[in-house]
Amino acid sequence: MAKIKFTKTELKAQQDSLKQFVRFLPTLQLKKQQLQMEVRLSTEELEKNLAAQKALVDRMAAFLELFSDEAEVGFFETLVKIRTVITGEANIAGIPIPTFDRVEFEPLTWDLFDTEWYVDDAVQALKDAVSLREAYKILEEQHRLLTAELRSTSQRVNLFEKVKIPECKENIRRIRIMLGDLDTSAVARSKIAKKKSQEAAEQQSAS
Repeated sequence: MAKIKFTKTELKAQQDSLKQFVRFLPTLQLKKQQLQMEVRLSTEELEKNLAAQKALVDRMAAFLELFSDEAEVGFFETLVKIRTVITGEANIAGIPIPTFDRVEFEPLTWDLFDTEWYVDDAVQALKDAVSLREAYKILEEQHRLLTAELRSTSQRVNLFEKVKIPECKENIRRIRIMLGDLDTSAVARSKIAKKKSQEAAEQQSAS
């Protein structure tokens, strides 16, 4: 516990600090609860994305079985090229987090008469897989930022609840006791001085 001064000025400073901690604590607790909920939702979104990726991989496996050799697979992959990943930003519990919008692909075309009927569906499936993969990256970053903010906020709540508020209350208690003792001593000294003064006056009168 930090060293304190047993003065009325220090008492007021400790009381002001206590009021500030007590005033801000509910806001921090509310933020912590909100972040806990957002982290849970973020975890669920990651799990949903992984499930969607798995389902799509199973779907694509059926398409890949239709390709006769690696050259066809290579051609299939050249038809899907990322131009850019469109992202945005949202504010959750006071912190900015990235959001996923969509993936824009290069506008490639192929000869419909020179390719198998399933190429269109296979290309779309691959685009969906790429979009899910890029979305997962953003979801991971969201989860990282939210988890870090939750950890920081939880530390602040614990600091206020378990350290700062109890410390201020204890300091106020100790200062009040000390000031009370000083007041009592001052009163006692005053009475003694007054009594001695009266006795001295009485002695002078008697003489």
